[in-house]
Amino acid sequence: MIMAEYPLPKFHFQVEWSDASIRFSEVTGLDKEIEVLEYRDGASREYSKLKMPGMHKYSNITLKRGVFAGDNGFFNWMNTVKMNTIERRDITISLLNEEHEPVMVWKVKNAWPAKIQSTDLKAEGNEVAIESMELVHEGLVIQND
Repeated sequence: MIMAEYPLPKFHFQVEWSDASIRFSEVTGLDKEIEVLEYRDGASREYSKLKMPGMHKYSNITLKRGVFAGDNGFFNWMNTVKMNTIERRDITISLLNEEHEPVMVWKVKNAWPAKIQSTDLKAEGNEVAIESMELVHEGLVIQND
């Protein structure tokens, strides 16, 4: 019997840092780009430039989660800033299968919070309060097993 193959669903994931698993409703910005270097020497017979791989470039990662009373994890981390230093953390983001096992993993190196956005407030609203944290980092390794 041939089993149909389907793409992985994106709704079952976990985020881990500092030996803790933190629950988030959304993770965005898992991008990696290689900048393009263009070069042409004056003696080249071609009328176009050579294109070579350059520096790696990473997007900022945004993590969103519901607001819980007394949970100040985002703010405590951001408050570790002293002059030009801050606590950096390696983060593991995993897409999970039905058995809650990682099938795709993003390993983020030396991340730190650059921005925290508190929930918006609306007297007529009926939504959950959501806060977000924007992380900058120094590298992203993607493992797709």
